[in-house]
Parts: sequence; structure tokens; C-alpha cells
Amino acid sequence: MKLGLINSAWAQANKDTAYGIRMTKEIGFDTIDIFTDPLDIDAKERRLIKRECDRAGLPIVSIACVAVGLVDFNPSVQRFHMQRCRAFLDLCYEYEAKNLLLVLGEYIWEQQVIPPAEQWQIAVRNCRELGKAAADLGLQIALELEPFKLSLLNNVDRMVRFIDDVNHPAVQANIDVSHLLLSRTEPAEVRRLKGKAIHVHLSDCDGKVHGDLPPGRGVVNFPPYLREIKALGIEGALSIELEYSPEPDKIVDWVREAYQATDRLMKDAGLRG
Repeated sequence: MKLGLINSAWAQANKDTAYGIRMTKEIGFDTIDIFTDPLDIDAKERRLIKRECDRAGLPIVSIACVAVGLVDFNPSVQRFHMQRCRAFLDLCYEYEAKNLLLVLGEYIWEQQVIPPAEQWQIAVRNCRELGKAAADLGLQIALELEPFKLSLLNNVDRMVRFIDDVNHPAVQANIDVSHLLLSRTEPAEVRRLKGKAIHVHLSDCDGKVHGDLPPGRGVVNFPPYLREIKALGIEGALSIELEYSPEPDKIVDWVREAYQATDRLMKDAGLRG
């Protein structure tokens, strides 16, 4: 697998886009994932991202999209988020990415008032339509497993059931190692994602709350998870996700530390030559 970085690590340290892309390559990453919004960036920023990635020789593998409104009970909200997700898919196509990393929302009102099964079906229906749109562009959608109590997709069992219900080959799973730990998922359960996972995120955490730390700064025991991921035979990238460095002025050291630790872990697991 290739080793990539989600570029949000730089933005949250107030580093500009071009700087972050250049440093991602300089540190040694093979690929990059982009966290942006096509509805928020102007034409200059849109072109700059692709130009700088091409110049650095960093293929864009994935673009992240948080679209919690896809599971809203209001049809007008759903329509807006479907249009927004299609704009993301167009950006993926323009950037020659492989997939759209899609984060769905949560059950509202603590699964009261609106039957949970009804909200589940809203998500299934909308993701199936997005899957068709993605396939038409030669793309895939990688669904994020979020380890929060009311997230629709908060464990492997729900992820497998959701992908089966959507029943479209373009709609698959993303594996986030720290999210697996936080959802109390044993490494062996990763086997259930055989043929259903296309992308991987990696970060560390304290075992209690969402952290996105460099490996080694938390409690995640990575080797068992990485062995299971290797067995899945995913032909894609493993991307490091780092959020909110405690020392933004030392962000280069923070990213380099994460790169070096992850590179060692991947090589030990036979995931990177």
C-alpha cells in the first residue's frame, strides 16, 4: 500500500495549501488526501491544489466530505447535500482521485421521534444514488466508521449491513484504525470487511476519545490491526489523519514523527516495501 497524509494537518496549523503539499512530499509521503469543500474554495484555490500536487508528484487518492445532512428527515436538506456530494464527486474526477471519503451523520433525538430504521433507509437510498453517480465517473465512495454513540456507522457490524443494504459496488468502507479501537472492535473483526474496504486511515488515540495523534502517542496496538488489513489485499493507500497539534508551530515535527512511526509499522506488517 501507499502511505499518504490528509492535508488538514497543515491547515489546522495555519499553514497555507501550497506549503502543506510541498512539505508532504519533502517528508516522504507517496500520496495525499485532500480535505476541502468545492462550495467554499474559489477558482484559484481549486486550481492551486491540483497544480501543486502535480508539481510535487503527489497523486490525490481521496477527498473527504462530511455530509451529515444526507440522513436528515427534511427532503430539502437531503437534496442540498446530495447536490453538494455530487460537487465533491466532480472534484474527485477533476483531481483524478480514487474515492470520495464520505462521513454520514447520526441518529437525531436519541433515536426517538423518528424510527431509527427510517433514518437508516434514508441513508441507504441516498448513498445508493451517490454510488451510481460515482460509478459513472469511474470513482468509488469510502464510508467512514465513526466511533460515536449515535453515528449510523459506528461499528463493523453496522458497516457491513449498510454496504449490503446499499448493494452498489461503488459504495465501500474506509477502515480507520483508531476508530476501530474506540468502537471496541477487535482486530479479527476486520476480516468481515474483506471485499468491502478500499481505503485506510491511521492515527493514535488515548483509548477514550477521538484523538488523531501520531502513532506511539496513544494506546493503539497497531500490529494486529495492520496484519488483518494486509490480509484484506486492499490496493490503495493508508493515509495518516492528524488533527489539532498541541504545538502548531512545530507541525513539521508532528507530521514527520507520524510519518516515520507509520512507515515502520507498515514495513513491519509487510504493507510497504
